[in-house]
Amino acid sequence: MPPGYLLKEASIDKPYEDDACRCHFIFVQDRTLSIDSDLVLKYQWFIGDRTASNFMAISDATAEVYWPKHADIDKILKVECTPILGETEYPSIFAISSPVSRGTGCPKVLHLDVRGELVEGNIIRGHAEVAWCGGTPGKGVASWLRRKWNSSPMVIVGAECEEYQLTLDDIDSSLVFMYTPVTEEGVKGEPQYAITDFVKAAVPSVNNVRIIGDAIEGNVIKGVGTYFGGREGPSKFEWLREHKENGDFLLVSTGTSEYTLVNEDVGQRLAFVYIPINFEGQEGESALVVSQVVKRAPPKVTNLKIIGDLREGSKVTVTGIVIGGSEGSSRVQWFKTSSSMLKDESLLEAVSTSKIAKAFRVPLGVVGFFIVAKFTPMTPDGESGDAAYVISERAVETLPPSLNFLSITGDYSEGEILTASYGYVGGHEGKSICNWYLHQVETDSGTLIPEVSGILQYRITKDTIGKFISFKCIPVRDDGTVGEPKACMGTERVRSGSPRLLSLQILGEAVEGITLSVDKKYWGGEEGESVFRWFRTSSDGTHSEIKGATTASYMLSLDDIGFFISVSCEPVRNDWARGPIVLSEQIGPIISGPPTCHSLEFVGSMVEGQRLSFVASYSGGERGNCIIEWFRVKSNGVKEKLIAEEYLGLSIEDVGRYIELIYTPVRNDGMRGSPASIKSEVIAPGDPMGVELIIPDCCEAIEIIPQKTYFGGEEGDGKYVWYRSKDRLHESTFLDLSTSDDDVLTCGNTLKYTPTLEDVGAYLALYWVPTRADRKCGKPLVSLSNNQISPAAPLVSNVRVKELSSGIYSGEGDYFGGYEGSSLFSWYRETNEGTIVLINGANSRTYEVMDPDYNCRLLFGYTPVRSDSVVGELKLSEPTDIILPELPKIEMLALAGKAVEGDVLTAVEVIPKSEIQQHVWGKYKKDVKYQWLSSLDIEDSSKSYERLSSQHSCSYKMRLEDIGRFLKCECIVTDLFGRSSEPAFAETGPILPGIPRIDKLEIEGRGFHTNLYAVRGTYSGGKEGKSKIQWLRSMVGSPDLISIPGEIGRMYEANVDDVGYRLVAIYTPIREDGFEGQPVSASTDPIAVEPDVLKEVKQKIDVGAVKFEVLCDKDRSAKKVPGVGTLERRVLEVNRKRVKVVKPGSKTSFPTTEIRGSYAPPFHVETFRNDQHRLRIVVDSENEVDLMVQTRHMRDVIVLVIRGLAQRFNSTSLNSLLKIET
Repeated sequence: MPPGYLLKEASIDKPYEDDACRCHFIFVQDRTLSIDSDLVLKYQWFIGDRTASNFMAISDATAEVYWPKHADIDKILKVECTPILGETEYPSIFAISSPVSRGTGCPKVLHLDVRGELVEGNIIRGHAEVAWCGGTPGKGVASWLRRKWNSSPMVIVGAECEEYQLTLDDIDSSLVFMYTPVTEEGVKGEPQYAITDFVKAAVPSVNNVRIIGDAIEGNVIKGVGTYFGGREGPSKFEWLREHKENGDFLLVSTGTSEYTLVNEDVGQRLAFVYIPINFEGQEGESALVVSQVVKRAPPKVTNLKIIGDLREGSKVTVTGIVIGGSEGSSRVQWFKTSSSMLKDESLLEAVSTSKIAKAFRVPLGVVGFFIVAKFTPMTPDGESGDAAYVISERAVETLPPSLNFLSITGDYSEGEILTASYGYVGGHEGKSICNWYLHQVETDSGTLIPEVSGILQYRITKDTIGKFISFKCIPVRDDGTVGEPKACMGTERVRSGSPRLLSLQILGEAVEGITLSVDKKYWGGEEGESVFRWFRTSSDGTHSEIKGATTASYMLSLDDIGFFISVSCEPVRNDWARGPIVLSEQIGPIISGPPTCHSLEFVGSMVEGQRLSFVASYSGGERGNCIIEWFRVKSNGVKEKLIAEEYLGLSIEDVGRYIELIYTPVRNDGMRGSPASIKSEVIAPGDPMGVELIIPDCCEAIEIIPQKTYFGGEEGDGKYVWYRSKDRLHESTFLDLSTSDDDVLTCGNTLKYTPTLEDVGAYLALYWVPTRADRKCGKPLVSLSNNQISPAAPLVSNVRVKELSSGIYSGEGDYFGGYEGSSLFSWYRETNEGTIVLINGANSRTYEVMDPDYNCRLLFGYTPVRSDSVVGELKLSEPTDIILPELPKIEMLALAGKAVEGDVLTAVEVIPKSEIQQHVWGKYKKDVKYQWLSSLDIEDSSKSYERLSSQHSCSYKMRLEDIGRFLKCECIVTDLFGRSSEPAFAETGPILPGIPRIDKLEIEGRGFHTNLYAVRGTYSGGKEGKSKIQWLRSMVGSPDLISIPGEIGRMYEANVDDVGYRLVAIYTPIREDGFEGQPVSASTDPIAVEPDVLKEVKQKIDVGAVKFEVLCDKDRSAKKVPGVGTLERRVLEVNRKRVKVVKPGSKTSFPTTEIRGSYAPPFHVETFRNDQHRLRIVVDSENEVDLMVQTRHMRDVIVLVIRGLAQRFNSTSLNSLLKIET
């Protein structure tokens, strides 16, 4: 060891993946020895396996802290510490860690600070050192908060990056940087915060200085600029005018940013000077801007008026007083607008050009609008001034709506167009009402023609012939005012048009047998009986009329083949007026029609077994080989093709179906016509009849299927009767069994029959009555077996084992094969390996289980023996289930403990008292399993439960989320054979909340008097309500606590009054229902002075005498807000003996001492929590002064220097807290 040093501790923190691991080598110096140089420690980290050997040095790991990597998991760290004293290296000391553990995946912040100068306008940056603890590094969540003095921090909206630019709102506030680390997997760590000192204002400055307004005589111009540097105070403004001769600028105005241009400024330039001054009176660098040369004001007009009658067609005039010009040279332009207020020329609509004339005649287009006159003043030499506008007092009125003329033009004939016209006066026309009317006579009121309402033209239709037409118009202005209506009557009645055909053509195919028709369009009044004539034209052009063809249709006949056909029409009106004859175009030549079958009939009876033929008539040229097709049609419409002959024999397949014949006519040239078809009635069946019935050889249990043949339609359910007789009787015996015969017994009523045990050794006979599907019966038939019924071979089926009682089984089976004799029984044991072993001596139907049978299966063997000693095959039953002892049972499940949050419930099972259960629990029980369940909803009356996945022990500790819920424990016992008992349950009532308490209470903070402190703890005992927190101060070594008024929040910002004290937070937990728990306290180490302040205070105390420049608040009224007008400059002089406040001298006065005093009691210095810039020096009850400084830093320095120099009067030495030697 280095001389004079002892090793106190050598250890390594428990290492975790991606988390800081710090080594601790603490040396204690022997105070009796004097050592000149400091002890320096050099570190080297190593890594090795769990064997704690073969350590390998980790490159670049030479600091006090090492961050284990993912590859280091489960390995051991070793660090060697080499002490160096002066230039001598001493033997190294090492420490070994526990194995590196896998990271939790939850990141945490190791260090958080804010970097950058805290001056308005600067950019500061939050810097976080994060341990990712095995998670993938991601982007953390950052936010900035602003905290005014003695107020809670407020979130800065939009400040969500690690960088932040300081603004005016941040001055005299401290900033809180909140940072929450987040991994790429989405895991969030605990948020941390860092607090800055108070932000200072920047030096006053101004930029973008400019002059607003036109530099024209008479205008008001304004100087503006963008101020920067804290709150702006009484900044200064100056206006200077350029001298015409030497170009110098002379002062013309001060104290205002606005200036009115006068005649002296014309032709000169003006300069505007902006001197920025902040709220504390500090003056910045001035800025200057020069205007354009000031111009003389142009001519202008005043007292504009519009004179005249504001009505449609009237004349109005604009008048005004022109200054700087002449009215005769000025120009006027007229506009219209819908608004009674002048807003913007772009919203005006011009109604005239710019003219010298001042009079204006009001046109129709301005009716309903306000008229505006734009007056542009001008000088005789053509210089113009700013135009002025004047608007009329009211909107232009209009005349009442009326019609000055109304007329109808056009020819009053069918199909012609009539046109109405009218002249409208009286403002803007709206939707005037126009209608056409029909009149039987000129004097009636007329009938409205609705389809042409609102239209000025009307095409005369056929239904108006012989009537008069009139047009009526009601004038309507656009504001809805209705004028007097006017009507105009037509000069004559409507005439019919001359009859004529617009079109004529023949419709239909040029084929023999087709009916042709005429398609025409008639026009000219109501059509009468127009005249038609049909014509036949040969190939050589010979034209002949077809006699008797005088209608609008004509059927082509055999005589028309090879000719062309045409038709003529003479249009005739209903008053016998005739129009010109029109001849249609020819169609043709006419060709022969296709071969056709005109009629088709069946010949023959529609009964099963009969033969069908047909008779068909043909036309369409000479007959060729016509096609014949017979089809069977089922009830669902499906067709089945049969034959193509002229005859068809009906069979059983046709019964109940239809027969369809399709006949296709074919001409001798091979041309086919359209097929003709005929469909028969439903084919009837023939009479039912049994043709054949035979019984084959019979044996017990083998089904007999008789051989039979039926005829007569679809066979129905015939009557079948099976008889058994000891002797073979004649067939006639069974046809008449009206008398009872003891030797003949009935044994079946179906077609098929299976002989039974009773039939063995007897003869069988079958009686059959053939029956058709419609229940019509035929003559009965009888058939007898040739031999007696023989017995079947002995066999057994359905061999099975039945459990009669616990441990006792019975074997059973179904015997078959004649009469049973003395059958043989046996029992077998099947092991788990599948080996079947005969149990000796077990040869009866029943069997009692023995110990060797446990965990095995039992089988029952059955060998059938017939009464004639014929032996059948041995049959074994299916193996039974594994033979096991009785299942363990739970008689009851009970819960021990109180249903209160934080307590532990223990499940206790009660075992049945029976001897068997006691034995089973003692010998075959394997384990007992538990499952805890919780109700889904609080105080859920239906008690729907969900399983608590991780709760499988017999005990359960109740949590916060269990409050108000019901708990249930499920218990299941398992034996050595893997079987589980029925679950047993025990339930609680609603879980009650526990007594509120707070654990792990601590105060977080950096330990300096400018820091923010927060109280943290773990609450339990129901849902937390409004718990109480009180901050206090405690002097080191004293049990007394001093309450800090108003500090009852979770956070507390320390100040200079806390220096040397411990901060104490008393936390009283309160449940949401108001129940209070026991209060718990936590405290800090004594609060130290912030290092920058400490350094400055030490320097000033060492000097022993110092002066501070301060401001004195002369008006300390509570309602008075300190400002520029109430603060005066003072000098605070402090030395080791006394303190003095001096008012500085001026040109007219000498410096004056306002207050002086020593440090003897009751002298003290007070600070104010609600104002960081203010302090009060109290010499005695009559001498005190309130002082103001620019920053909190300066206030803290003054207070600590005064208290340090006055320490000999204090019970606790402040110098000891400042670590100043006295």
